[in-house]
Amino acid sequence: MALLTVFFQMLALLLMIGTGYLITKRGMMDEHTNGQISKMIVNVFNPLLFLASAANSIGVVSVGTMFLISMIAMGMFVFFIVVGMLLTPFFDRNPDQRKIFQMMFVFSNLGFIGIPVVSSILGSEYVVYVTEFLVVYNIVFYTYGMMVMDERFSVSSLKAMVNPGTICCVLAMGIIGFEIQLPDFIKTAVTYLGNAASPLALVLVGFTLAHSDLRKIFGKFQLYLFSFVKLLVLPLLMLPVLRLITDDAAVISVCMLMFGMPVGNMTLILGNERGIDGTMCSAAIILSTVLCVFTVPILLMVTS
Repeated sequence: MALLTVFFQMLALLLMIGTGYLITKRGMMDEHTNGQISKMIVNVFNPLLFLASAANSIGVVSVGTMFLISMIAMGMFVFFIVVGMLLTPFFDRNPDQRKIFQMMFVFSNLGFIGIPVVSSILGSEYVVYVTEFLVVYNIVFYTYGMMVMDERFSVSSLKAMVNPGTICCVLAMGIIGFEIQLPDFIKTAVTYLGNAASPLALVLVGFTLAHSDLRKIFGKFQLYLFSFVKLLVLPLLMLPVLRLITDDAAVISVCMLMFGMPVGNMTLILGNERGIDGTMCSAAIILSTVLCVFTVPILLMVTS
């Protein structure tokens, strides 16, 4: 895929973020609206997008490929966990902020950003690959993630893994595994509703940007270094191993996109719930999201 083509596709996503920024600045979106749209994306539109992608991928994606993706996803999280443990002390010495950096290394924005990126660059039928990463994400977040933030493991946190997103991920894998053909009217409905997830998610990133201190975000060398390591260095280190595992170009492209996604907002939400200052995390989310417009084309260029 041509580098310039990918760049312009990423630029289109950045324009959607800019739209959210302008809408917020013009007073057309407030905290309540942002919260309600977020709930709809997480509980309705993203889950339906998983089902739509699976329904449109029958005959295109095999069960063996899905299993391979899940193994790669597990390997990615193990690698990120180890790297986070090793590198976090170099970014912050404050105990609470070290927890935040450790989480930011591991938990990327695979849903709100990963889905639009994969859908726009590779095609909506490949979003089903993202579901494998999201299933593993949920398991790791509600086990390892909770343990890092609380410094202990809580069985009760596992209940949170049962949510519309996880349920639809499992259903999506079942649709592919058993080659279940959904009726056309259902497929059409879930496809249209699922397609709403990507632009709305990007608009919400713009909302966050509009409520941020841009000087704090774009003026911290520490965060540029962190973003460089997370968005480029780590994915490129994993590429040789990925090529040893598979020669499927689509699988490699999707996995590289997942490896190079920006910081996710679940770390910020969890930190806020525990009274940890989220200034650094919020800045890292915005900066890494903006920078991925430039790093994603590079990742796809080296895979071609």
